Amino acid sequence: MNQNKPLPTFSHLGACRLPHWGVVRAAGPDAASFLHNQLTHDVLLLDASHARLAAFCNAKGRMQASMIVFKPNPEEVLLVMRQDLLAQTLKRLSMFVLRAKVKLTDASAELGVWGVFQTTPVAPWTCQPLTATTADAAMDDAQQAGGASSWSVSLYPAAGLARCLHIAPLAQPPAWPALPLEDWLLGEVLNGIADVQSASFEAFVPQMLNYESVDGVNFKKGCYPGQEVVARSQFRGTLKRRAYLAHASAPLQAGQEVFSAADSAQPAGVVAQAVHHSQYGDWALVCLQTNPADAAQQTGAQGMLTVGTEGGAVLTLHPLPYALRDDI
Repeated sequence: MNQNKPLPTFSHLGACRLPHWGVVRAAGPDAASFLHNQLTHDVLLLDASHARLAAFCNAKGRMQASMIVFKPNPEEVLLVMRQDLLAQTLKRLSMFVLRAKVKLTDASAELGVWGVFQTTPVAPWTCQPLTATTADAAMDDAQQAGGASSWSVSLYPAAGLARCLHIAPLAQPPAWPALPLEDWLLGEVLNGIADVQSASFEAFVPQMLNYESVDGVNFKKGCYPGQEVVARSQFRGTLKRRAYLAHASAPLQAGQEVFSAADSAQPAGVVAQAVHHSQYGDWALVCLQTNPADAAQQTGAQGMLTVGTEGGAVLTLHPLPYALRDDI
């Protein structure tokens, strides 16, 4: 595998507001059971100490949104997701409420989302309620974090640092050193987990973004929209596309097609998420057919994978920061 471009590493800690993330609140006695029947992960058994990565799919198993789910109390569930899909996801979920005792609302005007780089690793998808007396142990001489209605959700690490989302009232931002937004956006790509956004709406089944390998799908729970397709892709070996981490020779955008030198007539994949960093260049998560991706990794030849038309950005694949599971 060609790795001429080293993976970026950060040493600075801090937090930044994430304007591209919003929050949906589901409140009521049936909040957990309703979402359990709509999402790819188990929400009923979710406790206050853990979060879930999950997807909302259509009947064909294609992801309409991805989100981080946690349950502050038995009658409230919060969904942290991309702002560009929030309104339509809220509308689509609301269509299925029917007689369920749950109210779905956009809580983004009340709750903000911050990204935090820290040093102390915490298991991914751990949820910690924060109070006025809760200190972040990963910060040297850290400020007191948040208020009674604030939460920290740990994520997969990136760029050599632990990461978490801080969800809190807009009037109570975390009192930590300011972090450049471009650093956080780069971390979102380097952690190997792509978010569904408007450019990738209904483009992927969860396994095409490796969600089964990062606890984004529960194959033991009951039905949800698209469940049969997702299960069939997993257990019948029909999945031929995976997500890969790549460095690019030029800026990319989600939704751009990727071509292989072995067959320039047909696209071999698509850019799922991309970022340009002023210091570290251009990086992306790309969903690729496994055969051309494997060929590019084995040969390490430059120009095996390109984006767009002839002369487009050249991709160099790098190892994912987690192992792909085959024992689901």
